Amino acid sequence: MTERLHTAQPYAIGLFRIVTGLLFLCHGAASLFGVLGGAAGTEGGTIAAGTWPGWYAAIIQLIGGGLVMLGLGTRVAAFVASGSMAYAYFYVHQPMGLWPMANGGEASAMFCWALFLLVFTGSGALSLDALLARRAGAKRNPGASTEARESPVAA
Repeated sequence: MTERLHTAQPYAIGLFRIVTGLLFLCHGAASLFGVLGGAAGTEGGTIAAGTWPGWYAAIIQLIGGGLVMLGLGTRVAAFVASGSMAYAYFYVHQPMGLWPMANGGEASAMFCWALFLLVFTGSGALSLDALLARRAGAKRNPGASTEARESPVAA
């Protein structure tokens, strides 16, 4: 059983990355474009361009979420996105109460830790990072075995 789970790990990480990135991207799209119910606290509206910190957070959510979802520059994108959620939690939510349930910061805390995990796990399978690594490996070592080039895990 453990061996089967270990074999499936890159795919589980890849699916986790895709879902986390998509949900993060949706938060940014809602805040910037008013889709999917709009920005939180605006009754379906958007965040005014250039307002601190909300508009900048939405840009990070949209771009960072897209990069994480695609698995392109996953570790860097996830690190920046995780930091933005740590900022959101500690400077926006935490002053209203210590616990996330009391201050409305559950999403910020969960995104912060989920994205931080991706910094360490990498993109997993089904990512552009893995595809680019395979292509780069094939160009560096054209005589390498096909099995080595087809690994689903990004380097």
